[in-house]
Amino acid sequence: MKGFVLKNAYWADENRTAQIKDLKREFKKLGVGLDVFDCDFFCQINENGGLSSAISKYDFCIFLDKDKYISEILEKTGLRLFNSSKAIAICDDKVSTFIALSNHNIPMPKTIPGLLCFHKEEVIPKEKFDKIEKEFGYPLIVKSSYGSLGSSVYKIDNRTELEEIMEKLKCRPHLFQRYVAYSYGRGLRIIVIGGKMTCGYMRKSETDFRSNLALGGKGYKVDIPKEAQAIAEKAAKVLKLDYCGVDVLFDKNGFKLCEVNSNAYFEGSKLTTGTNVAKAFAEYVVKTISSQKKE
Repeated sequence: MKGFVLKNAYWADENRTAQIKDLKREFKKLGVGLDVFDCDFFCQINENGGLSSAISKYDFCIFLDKDKYISEILEKTGLRLFNSSKAIAICDDKVSTFIALSNHNIPMPKTIPGLLCFHKEEVIPKEKFDKIEKEFGYPLIVKSSYGSLGSSVYKIDNRTELEEIMEKLKCRPHLFQRYVAYSYGRGLRIIVIGGKMTCGYMRKSETDFRSNLALGGKGYKVDIPKEAQAIAEKAAKVLKLDYCGVDVLFDKNGFKLCEVNSNAYFEGSKLTTGTNVAKAFAEYVVKTISSQKKE
C-alpha cells in the first residue's frame, strides 16, 4: 500500500509542515509509504475528452488543499481521497456548509446568505440594511464564505459598520449570522475521524471575540460535553468527512455549531490534549483502504 499527501502549490507554514511530518512518521510505522507533492499541473482533460493524471500507482491521497478542481479530477480517475472532493468543496464555502447541514437537527446560529452583486458600482438599497438590522439587531456576525484561521469574520456593532462591511463584501459570497454573545472569545475545537471524536479542547482568547489560535487564542484541555461531541460527529457524518475539525460555540442553553474545517491542523490538538491525531488518522486510512481491497 502506498499513498501521497497533496498540499497547496504556493503556500505552506510551520503547522502544515509539522502535520505532514507527523503523518509520514505514523504511516511508516504501519508499513505504508507516503510521498508528498505540491499541487501542480499534473491533471488534465485530454483532446478526446478523457481525464488523466501524471500521478499514478497510488492507493490513496490525503488532500491537504482546497483545490476542488484538482481533487475532483483525481477522484474521477479512481483515486480514493481523504477527504472527498465534494466534502472539501462544501467545507470551503461557509454558506454551502450551513445549507448542507440544515434540516439535520444540528443547532446552529440563525444564518442568512448575503445577496450576490456582480458590479461594484451598484448601490446597496437602504432597505437591505434595514432588513438585516431587523433580523439580527446588534451586534451581529458577518462572514465571507471563503476564509480560514478566523480571517474574514467580522463582529458588527452598529449601522455604520454594517454599511461598510456590506459594501466591502457585496461582490463576494458572504453570510449574516446571529452573534452568540455567551461564547465571546471561547469555543470548542473537536477533531472527528471516521465519524467519531478523536479528541477536543477549548480555545480561548482574552482580547478577541474569535478564539482561533492563529489570532492569539490559547488551547485548554477540557472534558468535551456529550452534546457538543454529538454535534461534531453528526456534522462530520452529514458532510461525509473522513477527517475534520469542528468548531462548536457555547450558548446559554447548550451549544451551537460554528464551522467545519476539512483541513484542520493537528498541532493545537496534539499540544493541548496530548492526542496523537496523525496516528489515529493513519490507522483510519489504512483500515479503510484495506477493507476496500478485500471487497
